[in-house]
Parts: sequence; structure tokens; C-alpha cells
Amino acid sequence: MQQPITGFHRDADGDWVAELACGHTQHVRDRPPWSERPWTRTAAGRAGMLGQPLNCPHCEPPGRHPSP
Repeated sequence: MQQPITGFHRDADGDWVAELACGHTQHVRDRPPWSERPWTRTAAGRAGMLGQPLNCPHCEPPGRHPSP
């Protein structure tokens, strides 16, 4: 289920974590080629993503897999 991004923080390993409107969090790592999120590298890039939807697997109904 898609949820808007409301903020960001770093975890204990220094990776960026998106804070979602639902109250859950989701890692937003930039580790090409597995995940490419160059916008996480700058404060302006992260600010530009505030309010944008991000999939929250914790909000998916049971038995439903999130779409890519």
C-alpha cells in the first residue's frame, strides 16, 4: 500500500529511513544496482521526496504482495 513520506532519519548503520504517514518506516538505500535512489544523497533530494508515495509492506492486507 502506498503511503506518503513525511520525514527521514538515519538508522544505526547510517542508512536513510523514510518515515511514512501511516507511522511505519521504510529503508531507502541507494546501493546500485540493487536499489537506485540517488535522491537520498542530498538534503535537497530528500526534501523533494516529502509527500511522495512509497510502498509500505506493513500496511498491505494479509495475503497480498506489494506490486514492484
